Amino acid sequence: MADVIVGGLFQTPRRQMPRLPNTRRIYSDEGMFDLDGYLERIGLSGRPGIVEVHRAHSTSIPFENLDPRRGVPVSLAPEDLADKLISRRRGGYCFEQNLLLAAALRALGWNVELFLARVRYGAPPGVIRPRSHLLLRVHDGERAWHADVGFGQGTLLDPIPFGPGGEHEQAGWRYRVVSDGPEHVLQQAQADGWADLYAYMPHPNPEIDVGTINWWVSTHPHSPFVTGLVVAIQDAEGKRSVLSDWGGELTLTERTPTATSATTVTMEMVPGLLEERFGLGGFELDGEGRPAPTTLKRATSSRSTILG
Repeated sequence: MADVIVGGLFQTPRRQMPRLPNTRRIYSDEGMFDLDGYLERIGLSGRPGIVEVHRAHSTSIPFENLDPRRGVPVSLAPEDLADKLISRRRGGYCFEQNLLLAAALRALGWNVELFLARVRYGAPPGVIRPRSHLLLRVHDGERAWHADVGFGQGTLLDPIPFGPGGEHEQAGWRYRVVSDGPEHVLQQAQADGWADLYAYMPHPNPEIDVGTINWWVSTHPHSPFVTGLVVAIQDAEGKRSVLSDWGGELTLTERTPTATSATTVTMEMVPGLLEERFGLGGFELDGEGRPAPTTLKRATSSRSTILG
């Protein structure tokens, strides 16, 4: 999920904007993809099916924005995604998660298309957000699937049939897709009715569009992925754990389809929580109080000592 705010998009002076990275090469070359390494990362082997891969990925690789939160732009280059999410066993946000899934599904022989959606969840009435969330359409030769392992605070456990249709129950959570004018809208059932999660046009987007909005989401000073922290994971039984300060206070929230608990935490507790709750070890707070990889912090400290 890349829930970005459009206010002030063009108010930042040009000289302050980060340089747009090369968007020519996003994770689309399945010939370069380490399928066995990916399957080991999500606890599978052999040649599993679409549903099995989707569920294993969505319960194994955490959603997180730790890089843009500390000022590091997110790269979608093939080697960078593989190094981060597979080799270093990190997590990522929607573009990283779903492009990695797309590469795996292509390597397994299925056709995959990219779609950009507007996040509606939590949006004030009348606010139109940019198309800053990535989902996939996967064709298995018989039907098309709506796949999404990157909607951080409540992503699908399993793929669902693409387009409007009936309800889909997954570990107690209920989803459906409805039409709203020309758009398709993914909704989730809540205590007071159905809530819109995101809306998308039913035609695919080119990769350069994904690369461009990824750059904005991971670098713009008004993006909540730059200004705030969000880390999330779910298990196969439907329990969701979210560490975030998007609501104001830094809070660890645990949700099931029937109950929610929230605990206020301090930033000093974050490295331990990342390891214990989200499987993200090797983090410490940097000099500005942000979670950073331990090796990076030590290397930066050593350079500062030498330069001093």
